[in-house]
Amino acid sequence: MLPPEPADYDGGSKVDVPLNSANDLRAKEKELEAMEAELNRREEELNRKEDAIARAGIIQEEKNWPPFFPLIHHDIAKEIPLHQQRTQYVAFTTLLGIVVCLIWNLVAVTVVWIKGVDPEIWFLSVIYLITGIPGAYVLWYRPLYRAMRTDSAFMFGLFFFTYTCHILFCLYASVAPPMIFKGKSLTGILPALDILSRNAIIGCFYLVGFALFAIESTISIYVIQQVYRYFRSSGKAQEVKRDAKRSTMMVAL
Repeated sequence: MLPPEPADYDGGSKVDVPLNSANDLRAKEKELEAMEAELNRREEELNRKEDAIARAGIIQEEKNWPPFFPLIHHDIAKEIPLHQQRTQYVAFTTLLGIVVCLIWNLVAVTVVWIKGVDPEIWFLSVIYLITGIPGAYVLWYRPLYRAMRTDSAFMFGLFFFTYTCHILFCLYASVAPPMIFKGKSLTGILPALDILSRNAIIGCFYLVGFALFAIESTISIYVIQQVYRYFRSSGKAQEVKRDAKRSTMMVAL
């Protein structure tokens, strides 16, 4: 008769479970909970800042145009009301138009300068270019963009004043009389006719410049008419008048 075998409740093998493993798991769990709490705190803080910015009326603008080298923020399709998008697009066309006008103006004046004309007109054309393009964006296009987006009466007023100056400059440049600005520093019709009688090729350069300034003037007049029509129909004109009366009364008091 065989002797009884001893009972083996551990399946014949022993597993050594280190006592520190449970402590490590709890420590890692606490670390993850701390990280999660920190992320939640930062998210709440970011949400509070965004809410404060929104209440203050501050608009965050991310540069997105042109796509290959973003310089300005521009998103008419998402930020401008649908019924005003067409006018905004045409206004943007005039911004690009003045860029083309001033670049072509520099090209034409450069050609004249190479032929031996006073270099002063070339330096003036460079000044028109480097001040006119950023000036157009800052002084009248951005105010119109913000006015359309926020319906701000002040921005509309600023646009009307600066855009009127823009139109007057384009009208003057398309004629370019020999006063105020040096005549041949702008490619208007008068210097074009004068140069055409002596050099047909250079005269054609100036005629193209005249046509560009004339087209720019025409489209700009259309834009200011459309914006003013919306401005009156939206009641902003009356708001500006009320603000002006209120300011006059405060000054009088």
